[in-house]
Amino acid sequence: MEEHIVKILNIKQVTHDVKTFQIEKPKGYSFIPGQATEVSINVPALRNEKRPFTFTCLNTASYLEFTIKIYQQHKGITNELGKLKTGAELIIRDVWGEIAYKGKGVFIAGGAGITPFISILRDIQNKNEISGNMLVFANKKNADIILENELKKILGKAFINILSDEKADGYFQGTIDEAFLKANIPALNKKFYVCGPPPMMDAILKQLANLGVGENSIIIEKM
Repeated sequence: MEEHIVKILNIKQVTHDVKTFQIEKPKGYSFIPGQATEVSINVPALRNEKRPFTFTCLNTASYLEFTIKIYQQHKGITNELGKLKTGAELIIRDVWGEIAYKGKGVFIAGGAGITPFISILRDIQNKNEISGNMLVFANKKNADIILENELKKILGKAFINILSDEKADGYFQGTIDEAFLKANIPALNKKFYVCGPPPMMDAILKQLANLGVGENSIIIEKM
């Protein structure tokens, strides 16, 4: 597996616990929107502590970008990433991933599970192909919604938010279930792109199966 040592060019706070890291792009390095790579911090104690992160920029950008939720309470790799400054070095490796745009459909994301879809949605907007797609985004609270303003701009009324731990005007309250899907998705005979925490993934996949959505219409990351 090829390794590339790259410097962090820019760090931006996106939400209270999410940061975007823009990093150097090695010559000839490319990816398909939705794909990921394994990342580690280039210091002796952490260089072999690899974690998968999805690219959130466009492949045509002059840099690479990751949008990462920082779990300070876990005292793990994302916590260490959250401490880094511009100029720090990361190691990135080969590109991988099954999630890619395969036609108009419904994107269903939970929390940081939005990250594979950020690059895809930016890409299809750039190609003027956003019409006919929609996003259902589940979070705990309004403050947790990653890139809410940008996603609203891209999708307009085809951007639906649901909050499990907070009631707020303009947002659904609760969790995604079959009744919610039937009520808010005009037609089920389309592609479904799903990414989120494992319990949510299990529930959504079961709900889609119950609603008659075939496996061939569902795009997920195969681990």
